[in-house]
Amino acid sequence: MNVAEHRFGRIVACVAALGLALGAGACGPDDAREPQDDPVEQASEPIVVVASVNQWGSLAEQIGGEDVQVTSIVNTTAVDAHDFEPQTADVAALQQAEVVVSNGAGYDAWATASLTGDAASVSAAETVGAMTGDNPHLWFSKDARNGMATELAEAFSKARPDKREEFESRLAAWKEQEAEVEQAMDDFSAAHPDATYAATEAVAYYLMSDLGFEDLTPQGYAQAAANEGEPAPADLQEFQELLESRGVDMLVNNTQQAGDTTNMITGTAGRAGVPVLDVSEQMPEDCADLTAWIASLVKSIDALFATDETADDATSGDATTGDGDGATTGDGTTAPSNEGQSDPAA
Repeated sequence: MNVAEHRFGRIVACVAALGLALGAGACGPDDAREPQDDPVEQASEPIVVVASVNQWGSLAEQIGGEDVQVTSIVNTTAVDAHDFEPQTADVAALQQAEVVVSNGAGYDAWATASLTGDAASVSAAETVGAMTGDNPHLWFSKDARNGMATELAEAFSKARPDKREEFESRLAAWKEQEAEVEQAMDDFSAAHPDATYAATEAVAYYLMSDLGFEDLTPQGYAQAAANEGEPAPADLQEFQELLESRGVDMLVNNTQQAGDTTNMITGTAGRAGVPVLDVSEQMPEDCADLTAWIASLVKSIDALFATDETADDATSGDATTGDGDGATTGDGTTAPSNEGQSDPAA
């Protein structure tokens, strides 16, 4: 990762066509006059915002409220943003936007490839200093979310100066909600200071880092996944052995990068009793907004840990009482059964 360990920190046509003289008989100096925007009418219209992906589109709606009209081009978990090819209508929407919101870091280069000079560009990668080759899943980073919220409020305020107070008010409200999420993260980190995980793909790297997790994904496998390639058999075996030995507390699975390899890994985790957290790249349709999505993931992780710890406690209790034909002890070994043995005191 080149990012310095997490320092980070719709279609309404422009009124330019109004006033064009029509008809063959029109003439005179006014016919050559350039079309002009009506500043009064523009100020009363919502800002036309086009976001490359719905994660950042959602944040734009949170900060812009009724004063923006947001279109998110990639807005479903059924689409792999890495391989997305914009259609003609998508390019047209981007070219007509007043504000274009992108992720950057090579994730959605198509979004800024044909920007017009009049459009304001707000990029998550530029906000936090990320570059192509860095982990691009920036919406999972608290630093990127905070930076983008501030940049969006500023871009909207420049587009509609008379609405600055509204944008600043929504930004302040958003910061309060984000602070609650980050407090929940801090609480988790304090309760689980040595938490570890591995991942089928580094989709939630920033989220897990913000939660204080250590990433123990085998390096060879992780590199192959980052390059969108198949891991070597030895790397896959190393990953499976890590899970079979319960060498990590949790497995993070990118549901939008599913395949035979990831199915094998999640199956191994399931058989070993390692909790699996399914995470998509695009924000699920049933989430109200980006903040709610991140909050739900934090709650899910906390719940998985609580369930796993309860199971461990129950297993430890069985080992202590000697119940069963071979109870699991605290070190993961199997205690021998006493069935069929005579009572030495008899």
